Amino acid sequence: MGLLFRLILLSTVFVLSVVEAPLQAQTSDQPTGTITVEDSAEQDAAIANRIREILMELDGYEDVTVTVNSGIVTLRGTALDGPAVSRLNEIAGRVQGVVTIENRVQETTDVARRLDPAWERFRARSEQFINYLPLLAVAVAAFALVVMVGFLIARMKRPWDRIAPNAFIADIYRQVIRIAFILGGLVIALDILGATALLSTILGAAGIIGLAIGFAVRDTVENFIASIMLSIRQPFRPNDQVEIEGDIGKVIRLTSRATILLSFDGNHIRIPNATVFKSRIVNYTRNDERRFLVSLGVAYDTDLARAQDLALQTVASLPFVIDEPAPAVWIEDLGDSAIILNVAGWIRQHETSYLKARSEAWRLCLAAFDHAGIVMPETTLRIVGVGDAPALQPSPHPTTSNAAAIAAATATVGDTEAAMDKELERIVASERAEKPGGDLLKKDAPEE
Repeated sequence: MGLLFRLILLSTVFVLSVVEAPLQAQTSDQPTGTITVEDSAEQDAAIANRIREILMELDGYEDVTVTVNSGIVTLRGTALDGPAVSRLNEIAGRVQGVVTIENRVQETTDVARRLDPAWERFRARSEQFINYLPLLAVAVAAFALVVMVGFLIARMKRPWDRIAPNAFIADIYRQVIRIAFILGGLVIALDILGATALLSTILGAAGIIGLAIGFAVRDTVENFIASIMLSIRQPFRPNDQVEIEGDIGKVIRLTSRATILLSFDGNHIRIPNATVFKSRIVNYTRNDERRFLVSLGVAYDTDLARAQDLALQTVASLPFVIDEPAPAVWIEDLGDSAIILNVAGWIRQHETSYLKARSEAWRLCLAAFDHAGIVMPETTLRIVGVGDAPALQPSPHPTTSNAAAIAAATATVGDTEAAMDKELERIVASERAEKPGGDLLKKDAPEE
C-alpha cells in the first residue's frame, strides 16, 4: 500500500507540473519596479478599464476578460494564437500600477475564428495587387523597352564585328550587351515599384547559383575560356601543319569547343580547346624554311672525313636544298656495328615536300656511298657456310672521286614538289567550305 500511495502521489505531482507549465510560460515578461504600499480600489478599476480599452482597439482579443485586485491583473479567455497570448503580457505590463500579471488566456480552437485573419490578409493583399496593377504595367513596359533597345544594339553587326577579332568574340560582346540591358531594365522596373532592395537578393541568389553551376561544369567553363584565348591570340592558321599532344595534322578549323585537325591519313582529329591551350604546340608551317635530317651508318674502319665530305656535298648539290641556312653533317652516335652520321639540309617547304625531299636525300646519299665504296654495315649477324652465297664485295670503284660519286648519284633526282601537301590543303579547303560560319580563325588576327 505504501508503494501504491507513493506512485499515486508522484503521478499527481507530474500532472500538476504539466498543467501549470503553460501558465508559468505565459507569465513571463512581468512588470518590474517598486511595489507601492497603498492599495486603492479606484486604481484597480482604472487599470482594468485602461486594459479593456486597449484590447477593444486590437483584433483578436474580443473574448478576453480583465480583472484587477491589488494591482494584480488576471487575464482569462481565448485569443487568436500563441503570439497574441504572449503579447498580452507586454500590453498589460506597460500600464501604470500593475504589480504582476496572471495570464490564463488560451489559444482559441474555433475554426472560423482562426480562418478569419487569413481571409482578411488574402483579401487585403488581393486589393493591394489590384491597386498595383497600373504601376506594375508601367514597370513591365519600361523593362521590355530597355531590353528591346539592348537586343537591337546587340544585333547590329558593324560595331561588334569591327572591334572583335573574330565572330566568336563578337558574339560574346553581344551577349554582354544583352545581359547589361536586362539588368538595367530590371533595376528600372524595381525602382518604379519601389522594390530596389529586392535587387540585391536577386543578384546574391544569382551569384550563388552561378558559383554552383561553375563548379558543376568546371571543364566546360575552362574550355570556353580557352576558346576565347585561342581565338584572340591564334597560334596557327588554316592549313598549318601542327603537332598537339602527339597528334600531327593540318588545321581545319577552330570552333568554340575544339580544334579540328586533318591527319595525313585523312582522318579528323578533334582536340578540346582546353587541352590545346595548355599543351605544347609545334607549328611546322609558320616558317617557310624547314630542316630535314638523314641518318647514315658507316663502318668503324671508314675514312670519316671522306664520308662526311661526300654526304655533305651530296646533300648540298640537290636542287631543292637551299644555301641559307647551309647544310651540315656531324657524327651523332657510335652504335654497336656502325658510326651514325647525321646530314641536315634546308628546304622551302611551300615549294618542296618535306617527306619527298628527305626520301631523295636518303636515296642519293646511299647511292653516293655505294658508288664510292663506303661500306654501310648491317645491324644483324649472318652466318655464311659452305655452299651459301658469297659475301658482299666492296664497290668496284673505291677510289672514285667525290665529284664523280656525287654526279653519278644525282644523275636522276625524283620529283620533290609539294603535291601531297597540296592534296591535303585541297581537302582542308573543302572541309572549311562546308561550314564557313563555324571557324574562329582569322587571317588578320594577331599572332603569338
